[in-house]
Amino acid sequence: MTQGADRGPGRRTVVGAAMLGTAAIGLGSTAARADERNSGHGSYKDLPCPTIIAHRGASGYRPEHTLGSYQLALDMGAHVIEQDLVPTRDGHLVCRHENDITGTTDVAAHPEFASRRTTKSVDGVSLTGWFTEDFTLAELKTLRAKERIPANRQENTLYDGRWAIPTFEEVLRWAEKEGHRRGRPVWLHVETKHPTYFRGLGLGLEERLARLLRRYGRDRRNSPVFLQSFEPSSIQRLAGLVDSPRVVLLSAANTRPWDFVQAGDPRTVADLVKPDGLKWIASYAQGIGPTLDLIIPKDANGKLGTPTSLVRDAHAKDLILHPYTMRNENTFLPADFRRGTDPNAYGDAFGAFKVYFETGIDGIFTDNSDTGLLSAADFRG
Repeated sequence: MTQGADRGPGRRTVVGAAMLGTAAIGLGSTAARADERNSGHGSYKDLPCPTIIAHRGASGYRPEHTLGSYQLALDMGAHVIEQDLVPTRDGHLVCRHENDITGTTDVAAHPEFASRRTTKSVDGVSLTGWFTEDFTLAELKTLRAKERIPANRQENTLYDGRWAIPTFEEVLRWAEKEGHRRGRPVWLHVETKHPTYFRGLGLGLEERLARLLRRYGRDRRNSPVFLQSFEPSSIQRLAGLVDSPRVVLLSAANTRPWDFVQAGDPRTVADLVKPDGLKWIASYAQGIGPTLDLIIPKDANGKLGTPTSLVRDAHAKDLILHPYTMRNENTFLPADFRRGTDPNAYGDAFGAFKVYFETGIDGIFTDNSDTGLLSAADFRG
């Protein structure tokens, strides 16, 4: 299917190419001006509901975590844009879904970095490739981003090599520039990746993140940013550093957060989604980001079953829910919403969005912001 400019939601117009280069974000505002623009705009509870969160930007249409992906998602009308943060060897925070950059950059094509290929254990998983913590920022900036799943998103490979890896500070400056131009703040959803692992390397994420949030005036209770992590201790640490809204991410029910594993905490995600677990989360966070299967489990055939009580139970603790992740392609949809036999073709994403919205969730992560926005508009009637 051709991805043209007509994909935008309702009356919004998508800016087709979203060719934002690093020069466009070079003119960052001062911290004082940032603070002035980012305060007094209301809280996260004033965001549209359901909130459409651009998962790694418009990653259904552009290589993820690039300025081009973020810009396209914003131009589509996404309410919030997500970043995942990992550190460089010299302590800069950059936007990558993982510290393993083998599949998301052209690092393998750089002979000068061939010796950096190595095997590491990250959160108990053995990985072989190239890792951000083994590169300085200057070295990373010589690489270019590429599509992570080219077999599924073949059109996205057109943009391979167009964008560099952005730093989080560059994203903050981009958000300030776009917020000033649009007359409203650009909301971000920022994840600390593998925080226990990086703290063990002397590259703690939270303090670095907090310094940047304070510098750009996004450290307050009503600042236009969510802070998120799969490790509750990272969110607790951030709660002691800044007042920005915080979200605990939750994986499959039978899993344990890696910081729990390291600390010997026997609780699983199944424990955390019980009322007592949600009460504990609510003592230091404002929301949860559960996998969609915790909202509506699938049966043995991959079809949606009966919704759990998680939405009701979380709302009873005054927690918002931002589950993840909706995508348009058949291979990622529940079996009852797949259409045809091509796993990479679009299925009935609108139908799936509707079912998830009916559970009462407050927002949703999606690779396809335009589809999510149209679905949310349909749902609100």
